[in-house]
Amino acid sequence: MIDIQPLAILREIERTGSLTEAADRLHLTQSAVSHAIRRFEERYGVKLWEREGRKLRLTPTGEYLTGLAARVLPQLEHGATVLEDYARGRRGAIRVGMECHPCQDWLMRIVDPFLAQWPDVDLDVTSAFQFGGLAALLGHEIDLLVTPDPVERTGLEYRPVFNYELVLAVAEDHPLARKRQVTPEDLARETLITYPVARERLDIYTRFLVPAHALPRRHRTVETTDLMLRLVASGRAVSATPDWLLREAKGVKGVRIGEGIPKSIHLGYRTGAAPSYLDGFIQLAETVQI
Repeated sequence: MIDIQPLAILREIERTGSLTEAADRLHLTQSAVSHAIRRFEERYGVKLWEREGRKLRLTPTGEYLTGLAARVLPQLEHGATVLEDYARGRRGAIRVGMECHPCQDWLMRIVDPFLAQWPDVDLDVTSAFQFGGLAALLGHEIDLLVTPDPVERTGLEYRPVFNYELVLAVAEDHPLARKRQVTPEDLARETLITYPVARERLDIYTRFLVPAHALPRRHRTVETTDLMLRLVASGRAVSATPDWLLREAKGVKGVRIGEGIPKSIHLGYRTGAAPSYLDGFIQLAETVQI
């Protein structure tokens, strides 16, 4: 059986790019890390990396094991969490990953009734912008993924929970506020603000600008919805925003983007037998609308 420690070392080297930093993150000395890898190499008759100056270059064997570590270790870590839950008397846990950055308020409406209904189930939410939701769901790092952009994969299912429309948020006194709908050319003179998400995952680009071979004058990112709407209200920028966010926003108006960009929020989960509390969370989510 393959030892876990070399896999953990390879994963940290992949993450940090440094043997020294990998050792620090694993709370090991660099000598202990080198010894563990050397022992593994001698046992299996393979080489995991080669040195190029101060850098390490993984061999094909090292690359294979790094991929194996990415698949196996999250499941083992999740298993340890489950065992800890049982040891502490908890009956289960749900880990929710957020790819819908403005959906925090909606999610919080589900949390209170869920916790009341399932007092022995723990709940954790991950909402970092660098978070890879699909890989985390497939890798058993999370149990549910809240996403507006479901990606079909074997072993996953998605449940739509509410619909909305993506609109262009502009200041109330902005010239575009007088239009019924905006065209791609209208954004050529504008600064467009989005969340820090890759352009290929932004509908304003993939479903509106790119097909028309158009781009905004400038594109910048911010991490909070509040700052985004304040910048829009000040007239400094425009933003492609879910229509529900603008219902109580002051000084901001939503204008239809082209013929409209309809969207749905989905809950993604792994197929197969699921604990009853996971089904309970999904059923609650379907009753909570924005």
